[in-house]
Amino acid sequence: MTTSVLYDAPGPRTRRRTLVGSVLAGLLVVAVLAVVGSRLDEKGQFSAEKWDPLVNPSSDTFDQVWNLLGGALVNTLVAAALAMAFSLVIGTLLAVLRITASRWYRWLVVGFIELFRGVPVVISIFFAARVLPTLGVDLDNLWFLVIGLTVYNSVIIAEIVRAGVNSLPTGQREAAESLGLRRAQVLGLVLLPQAFRAMLPALISQLVVVLKDTSLGFIISYEETVRTAGIIIQNLGNPIQVYLVVAALFIAVNYGVSRLAVYVERRLSRGKKAAATLSATDPAGAGAGGGG
Repeated sequence: MTTSVLYDAPGPRTRRRTLVGSVLAGLLVVAVLAVVGSRLDEKGQFSAEKWDPLVNPSSDTFDQVWNLLGGALVNTLVAAALAMAFSLVIGTLLAVLRITASRWYRWLVVGFIELFRGVPVVISIFFAARVLPTLGVDLDNLWFLVIGLTVYNSVIIAEIVRAGVNSLPTGQREAAESLGLRRAQVLGLVLLPQAFRAMLPALISQLVVVLKDTSLGFIISYEETVRTAGIIIQNLGNPIQVYLVVAALFIAVNYGVSRLAVYVERRLSRGKKAAATLSATDPAGAGAGGGG
């Protein structure tokens, strides 16, 4: 008989209670969905008039709706990709600065990070679009959105990377320094790659947040997916249907980002295991070659 380290294995009575509770919860969810579906049906939310522009290619407005949604989705992905790239680069630089900063200017780096960690991202976007033009910086709304997202998310990523570096065993740093590596080489060649591997789930979660936060571009009239969905709703009067489709698009893209993260993590783990295996077998191979 095996026992769990965290909790006692449930007995027959507990398993029956769990099964009964799960069945009752499932029936409750089905009942709620049935009531909601019935109310929506009474309001005509399942009618072809509201769904055809989104799912029926023979509809007169199908092509127009999906051209608008497709263009808006491209705008969303472009803004998200730029913000992700800049946030990763600037966030990593901020983390390195905070780790390596001398005492006389460390307060400046820490103050910058803590300041923008406390500022809501919507305010960062609004200030980028309203303050920068007054300073003579004339850019497209895309870049104002990217700047606002980057300012907020780069400091979050900086803290994630710093936490990853601090979580590594001190022996990693000491071993690298004993080889004569400079502080920058220790960080770039030894600590940061391991920190990124350890913090990859948190980093991917933050990148998903970047993608979702592009919807805040509506405050500066950037033609992203949610703003375009609002324009379609004003003309067709089907908010539930359009927002369900937009939600499905965001879920699909976020799922793709998550699967990409899993793939990258597996490749990194595979490379780490291969390197460990090679370093373990190489001395034996070298000895055999020398004996021959």
